[in-house]
Formats: sequence, structure tokens, C-alpha cells
Amino acid sequence: MKKIELGNSGIEISQIGLGTWAIGGGPAWGGDKDRTECIKTIQEAPQLGINLIDTAPGYNFGNSEKIVGEAIKDIRREDIVVITKCGIVWKREGSLFNKVGDTQLYKNLSKESIREEIKESLERLGIGYIDIYMTHWQSVEPFFTPISETMEVLNELKEEGLIKAIGAANATPDHIREYIKYGELDIVQGKYSVLDREIEKDLIPICKENNIILQAYSPLEQGLLTGTFGRDYVPVGAQCNKKWFQPDKIQKAMDMMEEWKPLCKKYDCSIATLALAWIISQGDFISVLNGASTVEQIRENAKALDLKISKEDLSLMRMLAEEADK
Repeated sequence: MKKIELGNSGIEISQIGLGTWAIGGGPAWGGDKDRTECIKTIQEAPQLGINLIDTAPGYNFGNSEKIVGEAIKDIRREDIVVITKCGIVWKREGSLFNKVGDTQLYKNLSKESIREEIKESLERLGIGYIDIYMTHWQSVEPFFTPISETMEVLNELKEEGLIKAIGAANATPDHIREYIKYGELDIVQGKYSVLDREIEKDLIPICKENNIILQAYSPLEQGLLTGTFGRDYVPVGAQCNKKWFQPDKIQKAMDMMEEWKPLCKKYDCSIATLALAWIISQGDFISVLNGASTVEQIRENAKALDLKISKEDLSLMRMLAEEADK
């Protein structure tokens, strides 16, 4: 599987990574997944050439990290690149974020909070260092921490060997400009799918300009672009308030995927593989997270890297997505 350089870190990552939000289960996903199958899925990733495993404490209150930790204990450490995150807490105070079930989440990127978070993440993951440590959501009032202070502690963690590279998720171009004033920023996560191309306006250009990998999350729109949902599908958990799960939008997305079927036949692939391949085709500086939670899913999604879609068909997919959004 093709690998791409992670900024100036010296780390190489697969252009497809395994995202483990769904694997974490919990209220956001309508309940827990089969733990044994999730562990097998994570362990299958390196066999397919996928070395990037993405998790976060906020994915069901550490459960995703625990499952990842259980899975990777049987994998050679040098064969995987682990991403986890900081900035979303539930045991400490901070600025209000989401409420998951009965538990309130908060945003906190203070030095003290990050120091506590990394200890907890390393323990849950059962590893001695984190390859890529990423701010999950950016700091806001009333518990605002300047990026200069957040980067100060991240640079310290890097010097101490506890992290190898720094990333930022859900960041604006202004955030990115601030980060790179105070150190190296190697990767930025942003929501990107054929149905949600907002980051093409400003986030992608600034990443290209500064040799920063753009990692696309939710490329399958939380399962919608797998093509496995029927027209009577009822959203669950975190899907419920998302744009493309609203009644009118979900039907338009279904219509779009119906028009993709000749392309699936042409390229001998699934709807999901086609959607992932579209993202990968947008540039060599792009990595894409797939949220597989079964071995079958990750095997199918891994095929996207070998899929070479013609320019004409890439344009057709974009046009159909634009029409669905009218």
C-alpha cells in the first residue's frame, strides 16, 4: 500500500487509515460493537498495508483507546502509527462541548489538562509513546488557551519522546497559521467527503502550501456512503443531527448513489470503495480515515487505494454530489 511522508516528521503513513470512533461504541453509535470483531478489524489493518490507527479519549470515554490498546499489543510497534488526541475531557472543567448520554464533555487545551490526558491515553493504549498527538477541537472561551501555550506543552512532550508528531483537528486556516508560528504541524484533520467539500475552499490550500497532510474524516458520512442503508433508514446516535441524515437530504444522497451504480460496475467496486477512492484521488497529500468495524469492511475499504478513477468519472461524481446538495 502506498505510503506518504508525514510532513517533516520522518514518519510514513498509509494513505488510508483506520478510524476507531465507531469501534468505541457507546451512545453516539447506538450501543457497543462486537468487541472481538473490532479487535480483529484493527489487527487486520497492518495485514492490508494500513499502518495508521486513529483514536481519541472522547470516543466513548476512553473505550476506543482501550480496544485499540488491546488489539495492538500483539502487533509490532514499528508496524503501526497511532494517532490519539487531546482537548476533549469529562473529568475536568472546561468550555461546554457535546453531551453524550448523561455525560457532559468539555473543551480544555491547557498545559495541565494535556499533561493529564497523555498519561491516561498512554495507559489505556498500553504504549510508551504516541506517534501523532492531535488537538481534537480547538480552544474557546470561557476556558480559552492560546495556541502558543498549547504548542509549548506539545513541543515539550515531543522533546521528552512521548509524542513524535503534532496534529490539529477541526482547525481553521487561522488556527493553522498560529500553530506553525510555534513549531511543526504535520497533519490536520478535517471533515471531507464527496458530499461535504467545504474544506476545499481554504483548508486544503493552506495544508498544501505548508507541507501538511490533510486527513479526511467522515469520508463515508457516518456510514451513509456505504450504500447499505435503505430509504427507510432511521438515523441513530450522532447521525441524528447531521445534515445528510435529514429526511430530504438522505433521499437525495440515495438518488446520487443510485446513479453511481454504473461506475461501481465499471470499476468492480462497492459504493463505499468508490467514495473513498474519490477522496484519495484529490491529491497525494491527502490521507483518508475509514471507520470500518468489521474485517469484511476494512478489506473492502482497503481496495480504494488500487482504484484508479478517470478524470471524467471523478468530475461526474462531483457533479452528481453538487446536484444532490441543491
